Amino acid sequence: MGEVAALTGVSVRTLHHYDEIGLLRPAERSDGNYRLYTPDDLVRLRRVLTWRSLGVPLTQVAGLLDAPPDLERDALHAHATRLRDDLRRTQHTLRQVQARLDALNGRAEESRMNNEDIRAAFDGFDPARYEAEVQERWGDTDAYRQSAARTARYTPADWQRIRAEMDALTAGYVDLMDAGVPPTDGRAQAVAARHRAHISGAYYDASPQMMRGLAQMWVADERFTRNIDRARVGLAAYQSAAVTAWADAQDG
Repeated sequence: MGEVAALTGVSVRTLHHYDEIGLLRPAERSDGNYRLYTPDDLVRLRRVLTWRSLGVPLTQVAGLLDAPPDLERDALHAHATRLRDDLRRTQHTLRQVQARLDALNGRAEESRMNNEDIRAAFDGFDPARYEAEVQERWGDTDAYRQSAARTARYTPADWQRIRAEMDALTAGYVDLMDAGVPPTDGRAQAVAARHRAHISGAYYDASPQMMRGLAQMWVADERFTRNIDRARVGLAAYQSAAVTAWADAQDG
């Protein structure tokens, strides 16, 4: 066991624990009753470590290891997609940080943002694509005028801050989803309340009724659903339900 621990970087204590819970039981024992790990055992250990590195609880790892190959393959594909999305967001954030550093160091000029700037800052979301529709549907509303007046003054740094706030909200929803917390739970409604504060601070004063309308749009309009679900499949429906529950609580 000591040799396996040295080879894999897994502590002897952890190997003992895996044995005790039936996750990784060595197939053989020596004459002195020492655990002997076969090549198949080491392959299983590697699979355990892979799932643990993905944040999967030990209580679920055993089921994945013993599941039919198709089920494990589907689960790995889902995690691979999430990892690629996480990498893309991390690379995007790094580019934004470097751009801000360049501006602070005098190597780039910070200015107001046009649609092209916003498209870059928000990683593919093109506001101009829906601009005509937005003006037609909400152009005469106070919310639209308030949002237009605020965003016209925003600099790249402002948009980076807004993006960071939204990323934090998204992470909050996703963490609750992963933990199996219902969207009607108080913890989900707390994130929804912060979501409302974010919209009110960055765009327009969002009443509970307006938030309920947004929540409906996230799941009714496939464009919004698709954009939100880039972070995690099912996120649009989850945050819609959380915001709706929060809005209902305010009315109650």
